[in-house]
Amino acid sequence: MARIAVFNQKGGVGKTTTTLNLAAAIAARGGLPLAIDLDPQAHLSAVTRSMPPAAEASIYGFYRDSRPLSGLIVESPLGWPVIPAHLELAKVDTQFGKGPNVLNRLRVGLARDGLGEAGCVLIDCCPMLGVLSLSAIFAAERVLIPVSADYLAVKGALQVERTLNALSRVVGRRIDRRYVITRFDGRRKMSWDILATFKARFGEELAESRISENVSIAESPFSERDVFAHAPASRGAADYAALFEELDAAGFLGSAPAAREPQVALAAVA
Repeated sequence: MARIAVFNQKGGVGKTTTTLNLAAAIAARGGLPLAIDLDPQAHLSAVTRSMPPAAEASIYGFYRDSRPLSGLIVESPLGWPVIPAHLELAKVDTQFGKGPNVLNRLRVGLARDGLGEAGCVLIDCCPMLGVLSLSAIFAAERVLIPVSADYLAVKGALQVERTLNALSRVVGRRIDRRYVITRFDGRRKMSWDILATFKARFGEELAESRISENVSIAESPFSERDVFAHAPASRGAADYAALFEELDAAGFLGSAPAAREPQVALAAVA
Protein backbone atom coordinates (compact mmCIF):
# COMPACT_ATOMS: atom_id res chain seq x y z
CA MET A 1 0.00 0.00 0.00
CA ALA A 2 1.01 3.62 -0.47
CA ARG A 3 2.46 6.36 1.66
CA ILE A 4 0.32 9.47 1.14
CA ALA A 5 0.97 13.00 2.36
CA VAL A 6 -2.22 15.00 2.91
CA PHE A 7 -0.97 18.50 2.23
CA ASN A 8 -1.99 22.05 1.42
CA GLN A 9 -0.19 25.29 2.20
CA LYS A 10 -3.55 26.81 3.12
CA GLY A 11 -5.16 26.03 6.46
CA GLY A 12 -8.80 25.20 7.09
CA VAL A 13 -9.31 23.13 3.93
CA GLY A 14 -9.93 19.75 5.58
CA LYS A 15 -6.51 18.05 5.73
CA THR A 16 -7.03 16.51 9.16
CA THR A 17 -10.67 15.64 8.44
CA THR A 18 -9.65 13.94 5.20
CA THR A 19 -6.85 12.00 6.89
CA LEU A 20 -9.20 10.92 9.67
CA ASN A 21 -11.99 9.72 7.41
CA LEU A 22 -9.81 8.08 4.77
CA ALA A 23 -8.05 6.09 7.50
CA ALA A 24 -11.44 5.05 8.87
CA ALA A 25 -12.66 4.04 5.40
CA ILE A 26 -9.53 1.95 4.78
CA ALA A 27 -9.87 0.22 8.16
CA ALA A 28 -13.59 -0.45 7.64
CA ARG A 29 -12.76 -2.35 4.45
CA GLY A 30 -10.16 -4.55 6.11
CA GLY A 31 -7.11 -2.42 5.34
CA LEU A 32 -4.29 -1.55 7.72
CA PRO A 33 -3.93 2.24 7.82
CA LEU A 34 -1.35 4.09 9.87
CA ALA A 35 -1.95 7.80 10.42
CA ILE A 36 1.00 10.06 11.22
CA ASP A 37 0.22 13.44 12.73
CA LEU A 38 2.94 15.79 11.50
CA ASP A 39 1.22 19.01 12.52
CA PRO A 40 2.30 20.72 15.78
CA GLN A 41 -1.34 21.64 16.37
CA ALA A 42 -1.91 17.88 16.93
CA HIS A 43 -5.58 18.02 15.91
CA LEU A 44 -5.54 14.49 14.51
CA SER A 45 -3.98 13.19 17.72
CA ALA A 46 -6.70 14.90 19.76
CA VAL A 47 -9.60 13.65 17.63
CA THR A 48 -8.30 10.08 17.71
CA ARG A 49 -7.68 10.27 21.47
CA SER A 50 -3.99 9.53 20.91
CA MET A 51 -2.41 12.55 22.59
CA PRO A 52 1.02 11.62 23.98
CA PRO A 53 1.86 12.08 27.67
CA ALA A 54 5.04 13.98 26.75
CA ALA A 55 6.79 15.36 23.69
CA GLU A 56 9.26 12.46 23.52
CA ALA A 57 6.35 10.01 23.16
CA SER A 58 5.24 11.80 19.98
CA ILE A 59 6.87 11.96 16.57
CA TYR A 60 8.95 14.77 18.01
CA GLY A 61 10.86 12.02 19.84
CA PHE A 62 11.72 10.56 16.44
CA TYR A 63 13.27 13.84 15.30
CA ARG A 64 14.94 14.81 18.60
CA ASP A 65 15.97 11.45 20.07
CA SER A 66 15.97 9.20 16.96
CA ARG A 67 13.36 7.00 18.58
CA PRO A 68 12.05 4.36 16.14
CA LEU A 69 8.70 5.24 14.63
CA SER A 70 7.35 1.80 15.51
CA GLY A 71 7.88 2.60 19.19
CA LEU A 72 5.72 5.73 18.97
CA ILE A 73 2.60 4.07 17.58
CA VAL A 74 -0.56 4.48 19.66
CA GLU A 75 -3.51 2.13 19.14
CA SER A 76 -6.33 4.62 18.80
CA PRO A 77 -9.77 3.80 20.21
CA LEU A 78 -11.05 4.44 16.68
CA GLY A 79 -9.61 1.10 15.64
CA TRP A 80 -6.44 2.00 13.78
CA PRO A 81 -2.96 3.15 14.87
CA VAL A 82 -1.67 6.71 15.06
CA ILE A 83 1.78 8.22 15.56
CA PRO A 84 0.81 11.36 17.47
CA ALA A 85 2.12 14.91 17.33
CA HIS A 86 3.05 17.43 20.01
CA LEU A 87 3.38 21.19 20.11
CA GLU A 88 7.17 20.79 20.40
CA LEU A 89 7.17 19.78 16.73
CA ALA A 90 7.06 23.49 15.95
CA LYS A 91 10.74 23.63 16.96
CA VAL A 92 11.94 21.12 14.36
CA ASP A 93 12.77 23.75 11.73
CA THR A 94 15.05 25.68 14.06
CA GLN A 95 16.53 22.78 16.04
CA PHE A 96 17.61 20.36 13.34
CA GLY A 97 18.54 22.48 10.34
CA LYS A 98 17.07 22.36 6.88
CA GLY A 99 19.42 20.08 4.96
CA PRO A 100 18.93 16.69 3.25
CA ASN A 101 19.50 14.64 6.41
CA VAL A 102 16.51 16.01 8.29
CA LEU A 103 14.34 16.24 5.16
CA ASN A 104 14.94 12.54 4.42
CA ARG A 105 14.63 11.37 8.03
CA LEU A 106 10.97 10.38 7.89
CA ARG A 107 11.41 8.47 4.62
CA VAL A 108 14.37 6.58 6.07
CA GLY A 109 12.55 5.93 9.37
CA LEU A 110 9.49 4.46 7.66
CA ALA A 111 11.66 2.18 5.52
CA ARG A 112 13.82 1.09 8.46
CA ASP A 113 10.79 0.05 10.52
CA GLY A 114 8.95 -1.48 7.57
CA LEU A 115 5.94 0.75 8.13
CA GLY A 116 3.53 0.92 5.23
CA GLU A 117 4.56 -2.40 3.71
CA ALA A 118 1.30 -4.06 4.73
CA GLY A 119 -0.99 -1.04 4.83
CA CYS A 120 -1.48 2.58 3.84
CA VAL A 121 0.39 5.37 5.63
CA LEU A 122 -1.47 8.70 5.74
CA ILE A 123 0.57 11.72 6.83
CA ASP A 124 -1.39 14.73 8.06
CA CYS A 125 0.81 17.73 7.22
CA CYS A 126 0.95 21.18 8.73
CA PRO A 127 -0.11 24.11 6.49
CA MET A 128 3.42 25.46 6.02
CA LEU A 129 6.17 24.61 3.57
CA GLY A 130 8.90 23.79 6.05
CA VAL A 131 10.92 20.82 7.25
CA LEU A 132 7.89 18.84 8.41
CA SER A 133 5.84 19.18 5.23
CA LEU A 134 8.83 18.56 2.99
CA SER A 135 9.75 15.51 5.06
CA ALA A 136 6.24 14.17 4.50
CA ILE A 137 6.33 14.81 0.75
CA PHE A 138 9.76 13.20 0.38
CA ALA A 139 8.59 10.21 2.43
CA ALA A 140 5.36 9.83 0.46
CA GLU A 141 4.69 8.17 -2.86
CA ARG A 142 1.69 10.42 -3.51
CA VAL A 143 0.16 13.67 -2.31
CA LEU A 144 -3.52 14.28 -1.66
CA ILE A 145 -4.49 17.96 -1.65
CA PRO A 146 -7.83 18.95 -0.09
CA VAL A 147 -9.01 22.33 -1.41
CA SER A 148 -12.10 24.06 -0.08
CA ALA A 149 -14.63 25.55 -2.48
CA ASP A 150 -13.75 29.20 -1.98
CA TYR A 151 -11.82 31.83 -3.90
CA LEU A 152 -8.67 31.80 -1.78
CA ALA A 153 -8.45 28.02 -2.18
CA VAL A 154 -7.95 28.49 -5.92
CA LYS A 155 -4.90 30.65 -5.32
CA GLY A 156 -3.64 28.22 -2.69
CA ALA A 157 -4.02 25.25 -5.03
CA LEU A 158 -1.97 26.97 -7.71
CA GLN A 159 0.78 27.58 -5.16
CA VAL A 160 0.72 23.91 -4.17
CA GLU A 161 0.99 22.97 -7.86
CA ARG A 162 4.09 25.15 -8.27
CA THR A 163 5.62 23.66 -5.13
CA LEU A 164 5.03 20.06 -6.20
CA ASN A 165 6.37 20.74 -9.68
CA ALA A 166 9.57 22.15 -8.16
CA LEU A 167 9.90 19.14 -5.86
CA SER A 168 9.29 16.74 -8.74
CA ARG A 169 12.58 17.86 -10.24
CA VAL A 170 14.27 17.07 -6.94
CA VAL A 171 12.87 13.54 -6.51
CA GLY A 172 13.35 12.66 -10.18
CA ARG A 173 9.73 11.99 -11.07
CA ARG A 174 6.44 13.82 -11.30
CA ILE A 175 4.89 13.59 -7.86
CA ASP A 176 1.60 11.75 -8.21
CA ARG A 177 -1.17 13.90 -6.80
CA ARG A 178 -4.92 14.27 -6.47
CA TYR A 179 -6.86 17.42 -5.64
CA VAL A 180 -10.15 16.89 -3.82
CA ILE A 181 -12.68 19.66 -3.34
CA THR A 182 -14.03 19.97 0.21
CA ARG A 183 -16.77 22.10 1.76
CA PHE A 184 -18.64 22.01 -1.56
CA ASP A 185 -22.07 23.64 -1.43
CA GLY A 186 -24.07 22.93 -4.57
CA ARG A 187 -26.49 25.75 -3.75
CA ARG A 188 -23.78 28.32 -4.38
CA LYS A 189 -22.85 29.34 -7.91
CA MET A 190 -19.31 30.03 -6.71
CA SER A 191 -18.85 26.35 -5.83
CA TRP A 192 -19.67 25.32 -9.39
CA ASP A 193 -17.45 28.05 -10.82
CA ILE A 194 -14.56 26.84 -8.68
CA LEU A 195 -15.22 23.24 -9.73
CA ALA A 196 -15.07 24.28 -13.40
CA THR A 197 -11.82 26.19 -12.76
CA PHE A 198 -10.20 23.19 -11.09
CA LYS A 199 -11.33 20.81 -13.82
CA ALA A 200 -9.83 23.05 -16.49
CA ARG A 201 -6.57 23.49 -14.55
CA PHE A 202 -5.95 20.02 -13.08
CA GLY A 203 -7.86 17.64 -15.37
CA GLU A 204 -7.63 14.02 -14.26
CA GLU A 205 -5.65 15.01 -11.17
CA LEU A 206 -8.88 16.43 -9.72
CA ALA A 207 -10.92 13.76 -7.95
CA GLU A 208 -14.44 13.31 -9.26
CA SER A 209 -15.67 12.81 -5.70
CA ARG A 210 -16.40 16.00 -3.78
CA ILE A 211 -16.83 16.47 -0.05
CA SER A 212 -19.99 18.43 0.66
CA GLU A 213 -20.40 21.12 3.27
CA ASN A 214 -22.00 18.85 5.85
CA VAL A 215 -22.85 19.26 9.51
CA SER A 216 -21.93 15.65 10.33
CA ILE A 217 -18.38 16.17 9.04
CA ALA A 218 -18.08 19.30 11.20
CA GLU A 219 -19.54 17.59 14.28
CA SER A 220 -17.64 14.31 14.18
CA PRO A 221 -14.26 15.66 15.44
CA PHE A 222 -16.06 17.18 18.45
CA SER A 223 -17.38 13.71 19.28
CA GLU A 224 -13.84 12.30 18.79
CA ARG A 225 -15.03 9.98 16.05
CA ASP A 226 -14.78 9.71 12.30
CA VAL A 227 -17.85 10.59 10.27
CA PHE A 228 -18.71 6.92 9.64
CA ALA A 229 -18.97 6.22 13.36
CA HIS A 230 -20.63 9.55 14.14
CA ALA A 231 -23.25 9.63 11.39
CA PRO A 232 -23.01 6.60 9.09
CA ALA A 233 -26.11 7.57 7.08
CA SER A 234 -24.98 11.17 6.51
CA ARG A 235 -24.04 12.82 3.25
CA GLY A 236 -20.56 13.38 4.69
CA ALA A 237 -20.07 9.64 5.25
CA ALA A 238 -21.27 8.91 1.72
CA ASP A 239 -18.89 11.50 0.27
CA TYR A 240 -15.82 10.13 2.04
CA ALA A 241 -16.81 6.56 1.14
CA ALA A 242 -17.03 7.65 -2.50
CA LEU A 243 -13.62 9.32 -2.29
CA PHE A 244 -12.09 6.15 -0.87
CA GLU A 245 -13.66 4.01 -3.59
CA GLU A 246 -12.43 6.37 -6.32
CA LEU A 247 -8.86 6.53 -5.01
CA ASP A 248 -8.76 2.79 -4.45
CA ALA A 249 -10.07 2.01 -7.93
CA ALA A 250 -7.53 4.39 -9.47
CA GLY A 251 -4.65 2.68 -7.66
CA PHE A 252 -3.88 5.83 -5.71
CA LEU A 253 -3.79 3.86 -2.46
CA GLY A 254 -1.35 1.30 -3.88
CA SER A 255 2.44 1.36 -3.91
CA ALA A 256 4.35 3.35 -6.50
CA PRO A 257 7.85 2.81 -7.98
CA ALA A 258 10.66 4.04 -5.77
CA ALA A 259 12.22 7.42 -6.52
CA ARG A 260 15.79 8.48 -5.93
CA GLU A 261 16.75 9.91 -2.57
CA PRO A 262 16.16 13.67 -2.56
CA GLN A 263 19.34 15.69 -2.00
CA VAL A 264 18.15 19.23 -1.39
CA ALA A 265 18.12 21.84 1.31
CA LEU A 266 14.92 23.65 2.24
CA ALA A 267 16.18 26.93 0.75
CA ALA A 268 16.24 25.32 -2.69
CA VAL A 269 12.46 24.89 -2.79
CA ALA A 270 11.17 27.49 -0.34
